Amino acid sequence: MKEGIWFIEKHTDDLIFHYRVERIIYHGRTKFQKVDIVDLEVLGKTLFLDNKIQSAQIDEHIYHEMLVHPAMFTHPSPERVLILGGGEGATLREVLKHRSVKEAIMVDIDEELVNICRQHMKEWHDGAFDNPRSRLIFTDAREFVENNFEPYDIIISDLTEPIEEGPSIKLFTKEFYTTIFNRLKEDGIFVAQAGSADPVYPDFLASLYRTLKAVFPIVHVYWTFIFSFQLPWAFIIASKKLNPETIDEEKVLERMKEIGSSRFSYYYPRMHTASFVIPTYVKEALETKGDIIKDDAPFIWKA
Repeated sequence: MKEGIWFIEKHTDDLIFHYRVERIIYHGRTKFQKVDIVDLEVLGKTLFLDNKIQSAQIDEHIYHEMLVHPAMFTHPSPERVLILGGGEGATLREVLKHRSVKEAIMVDIDEELVNICRQHMKEWHDGAFDNPRSRLIFTDAREFVENNFEPYDIIISDLTEPIEEGPSIKLFTKEFYTTIFNRLKEDGIFVAQAGSADPVYPDFLASLYRTLKAVFPIVHVYWTFIFSFQLPWAFIIASKKLNPETIDEEKVLERMKEIGSSRFSYYYPRMHTASFVIPTYVKEALETKGDIIKDDAPFIWKA
């Protein structure tokens, strides 16, 4: 092992990742979480929150394109989009690629984190924070959704996983998702990052799936591999009536060409279709594992 500084991430008691650090860009703590931005030997500039990797320069485009575009292209013409979390600004960046979007509202509880990312992670937001179609609101996502009644075409959950004492525990419950359902238009779509899709730790994904199935009539899991996470990663789409598995690939391609195909580094129509083909072990986990997450019985990721 090379000498130098190593960042250690504990995934669970049985799985720990080590990353060699070339340079520390930022180290500190906001009101809500510990923040580290470092240059890593292999991954490039990387963000860790509460010692868990969130985003790396080498493949952040894969994560953010796959979080955003399957939902955005499933909808025929999304105009109002709500982003919950997404402090780096890359989710907002991807949403704003769609010309139909008239307003993109990003709600993040941690204004300090957003300002840190604005300063040190410009490659992620690429000016999205200053786009005239963007609106930033710094408050609790649940409080915002419960107290604002304007309808949305798309709601995107780019929230950290629910760790103990973290800011996201009450943002994955049936009660919260029922409010999300009520804030969507009749053809509205909700999408969330859903954690690892590996064969050993599928419980969070299975519980999210079971919880959303208790609220939405259409729920689908899709996935991709995120190199910097060292894991296959899952996402969940929930909709009132639009099915992301039955999109017209030719129409998606036409819309991509209007935007500019070169602006997509990973997502394309066949990738959309393929990402919904999940392995048997994931299907079995969705059928047999997990519990409905509730306010009085939250899911807490045990690291």
